[in-house]
Amino acid sequence: MKKKILIIEDDQAISQMVSENLSREDYLITTVYDGEEALKVISTERDFDLILLDLMLPKVDGLECLRVIRLNSVVPILIMSAKGDDVDKAVGLGMGADDYISKPFSMIELIARIKALIRRTTNYSTEVSNKQEKIVKIGELVVDMEGYTVKKNGVNLKLTATEFNILNQFIKKPKQVFTKEQLYNLVWQADYVQDMNVINVHIRRLREKIEEDPSNPKYIQTLWGIGYRMGEF
Repeated sequence: MKKKILIIEDDQAISQMVSENLSREDYLITTVYDGEEALKVISTERDFDLILLDLMLPKVDGLECLRVIRLNSVVPILIMSAKGDDVDKAVGLGMGADDYISKPFSMIELIARIKALIRRTTNYSTEVSNKQEKIVKIGELVVDMEGYTVKKNGVNLKLTATEFNILNQFIKKPKQVFTKEQLYNLVWQADYVQDMNVINVHIRRLREKIEEDPSNPKYIQTLWGIGYRMGEF
């Protein structure tokens, strides 16, 4: 089945270029040109496999679109924006985006990022569905490996697919210490490491959801200068 991608980009030349290239890769493409239109489309169509999101949009900006999307959906989101400094990246990733590419970008790199995002989401779903143990309890967390949900004291924490995948790495190997590079390779399923800050932001966002005190974490602990490990329960 062909994968569906929503492109939210107000520059019609960029939108057309990306759409044509992705169509040649056999993706089904929907394009919208402002944030208001994007939210209308997303409210009626919930079967997109990935969203490409520009930050500088008319009517409703990209970060607000991201915030609204993440209220009800964990669809993979790749931000593509001319706003490429570390602050903008951190804000976008911190609000729930899965990856970030700065303009101008090459289509080769964009397509590679898209394929990696869709591949790891699809492969992760298959991996989880094949696990024998469906419910895992860690401290106050109840992780449903089949339903891709995490609850704390009965409350659904609404993790994105990327956050869930990161947590799963620690669940699978609770005694292992993961370096940032190892986590990047496992979660992003890529051999290269482009920006280790991506790991920092996703770990911080995950901690904000699962930890009682994110600045003093008990579930995902930092070993300074080495990496991260699961706390003992």
